[in-house]
Amino acid sequence: MTYLPDDILAKVDRMSMACSLEVRSPLLDQEVVQFAAGLPRYYKYSMTQGKRLLRTLARRYLPAGVLQRPKQGFAVPLAGWLQRELRPWLEEVLLSGPCRQRGLFAPAHLERMVRDHQEGRRDYSQQLWALLVLELWLQRTAQ
Repeated sequence: MTYLPDDILAKVDRMSMACSLEVRSPLLDQEVVQFAAGLPRYYKYSMTQGKRLLRTLARRYLPAGVLQRPKQGFAVPLAGWLQRELRPWLEEVLLSGPCRQRGLFAPAHLERMVRDHQEGRRDYSQQLWALLVLELWLQRTAQ
């Protein structure tokens, strides 16, 4: 009800528009959905394989390597962004005066997290992002 329209389809739409692509989701076509809903269960899945009919059809058109690889999501490359493009901003926000003066985070620990992440010793991207958002929210609401 929400994940597909509010997340996956929205991301596909934005990214395809950014690349000037027109993207369709043929499996969401009303006639395709009605057809699939009317099929007997054994055509759609078995105890060992989901999307059975779709996989059988795809074998005609796609190489085995494509059909057998694991799913790939739409994860944001946050770890890399915080190491490269967003690095100056990350350091400015979390290691600067206002954040230090607030006293919520232990400066030495925060500096170590940022350094370990920047140098690739540990992926702190999720924690650093959460701290960035919290700090930015505090800066905005503290005024």
